[in-house]
Amino acid sequence: MFQDKLLRKKFFFVAGFLLLFRALASIPIPGIDVLQLHRFLDNNQFFGLLNIFSGGGLGNLSIVMLGVGPYITSSIIMQLVTMMSPKLKALYHEEGEAGRLKFAQYSRLATLPLALLQAFFFLLLLEKQGILGDLTFFARLVNVFVITGGSMLLMWLGELMTEFGIGNGVSMIIFAGIVARIPTILSQFVVKYIYPSFDPSILPTAIGFIILSFIIVLGVVIVTEAERPIPVTYAKRVRGNKVYGGVSTYLPLRVNQAGVIPIIFALSILLFPQLIFNFLSTVGNPIVHSISVFVLGLLSNGWFHSIAYFLLVFLFTYFYTAVTFDPESISTNLQKSGAFIPGIRPGQSTSEYISKVLTRITFVGASFLGLIAVLPFIVQTFTQDQSLAIGGTALLIAVSVVLDLVKKVDAQLSMREY
Repeated sequence: MFQDKLLRKKFFFVAGFLLLFRALASIPIPGIDVLQLHRFLDNNQFFGLLNIFSGGGLGNLSIVMLGVGPYITSSIIMQLVTMMSPKLKALYHEEGEAGRLKFAQYSRLATLPLALLQAFFFLLLLEKQGILGDLTFFARLVNVFVITGGSMLLMWLGELMTEFGIGNGVSMIIFAGIVARIPTILSQFVVKYIYPSFDPSILPTAIGFIILSFIIVLGVVIVTEAERPIPVTYAKRVRGNKVYGGVSTYLPLRVNQAGVIPIIFALSILLFPQLIFNFLSTVGNPIVHSISVFVLGLLSNGWFHSIAYFLLVFLFTYFYTAVTFDPESISTNLQKSGAFIPGIRPGQSTSEYISKVLTRITFVGASFLGLIAVLPFIVQTFTQDQSLAIGGTALLIAVSVVLDLVKKVDAQLSMREY
C-alpha cells in the first residue's frame, strides 16, 4: 500500500485528521464532576451508545461530545422521509450522482438544528444528574454553541476524509472512538486479574472468551458479506448484422441489507422512555411518581430488556429493508433493459419473486442482528463480569469499517495495476 504515492498520501491524510479528532475529544467543557459522569455513563446504555457515535467524546464531555450523532440521525430521518415524499425519492433513486449530492446537502443542513436541540437537552439532563453545576443562561448558551460547533466540525472533517482520504470519513471517526476504548478495557482487566496479583481462576474464562470472540467476529464478517445471487439473463437483440445480449449474470441481494441502523433505532425506541420517566420520577405527584418507578423497574430488568431489544431489532431490520430496497423499481429496470429472471415472468411476477427471496434472507439477517445486539447481556450473565463483553453496535461498526477500508484499498491498488 505504501508503495503507491497517491494511496500513501490518502492514508496519512486520514491518520492526521484522526489524530486531530482524538485531540479535540480530550478537551472537556468546564465544570464537570468526573466521578458522577462515569457513574452515569456506566448505568445508562443509551448514553453508552451515544458515546460510541461520539467517538468517545461523550465519555469526558468534550467539545465534540455529540460526535457525528446528529449527522447520522439526520441521514436516517432523510431516508425515512423519502417514503413520504415522491420528490425526495426521485431525487435519491433516479437522478444519479447529482441527485445524491443534493440529498446529502439536505442531510447536512438538517444536522444543525438537530445538533442544537441535542446539545441543549444534554446539558439540561446533565445538570439534573448533578454532573454539571447550575449553569447561568449565558454559560449554557455558550456551551450549546460550542458543542454544536464541535459536532459540525466533526461532520466537516468526516466529509473531507471521504473526499481526499480513503474510506468513509464519518465511519472512520466512529471506528477511531471504538478502537480508542480498547486500551482502557484491557488495562482494567489486567489490573483486576493479572497485575499486581495474578488470579489463576480467570484463565478458563479468558481463554473461552478469546475463542468466542474470534468465532463471533468471523460470524459477523460472513453475515455482513453474505449475498443471495438471483440469476438474470439478457434477451438477445439483433441490430443490423450484430446480435446483442444473451449473456447471463446475477442480481446480488445482501443478507444484511440494513447494516447497523436497526440496532440504533431499537435502542432509541427502548431507552428513550427511560429519559422521560427519569424526569417524571422527580415530579411531586404521587401517582405519576409511582408509575414512573414501576416502568423504570420494568425497563431495568435484564430479561425484559433483552427480549424487547431482540424483538425491536428484528422488526426494524424488516422495516428499514423495506424502506431502502424497492423490488418494484428493480423489476421495472430489468424489464426496460431487456433482462429477465429465468422461469419468472417480467413485471409484477418478478417483483413478487424478489420480495419473497428478500423476506426469507432478511429473516436470517434480522435474527443474527438481534443475537449480536443482545450478546453482551448473554456474555455478562454467564461471566458475571462487566469487562468481558463482546458484540453489539461497536463490533458491527468496527467489522463493517475494516471490510470497507480493505475493499477501497484493494480497488485503489487494482487501478494502479491497470
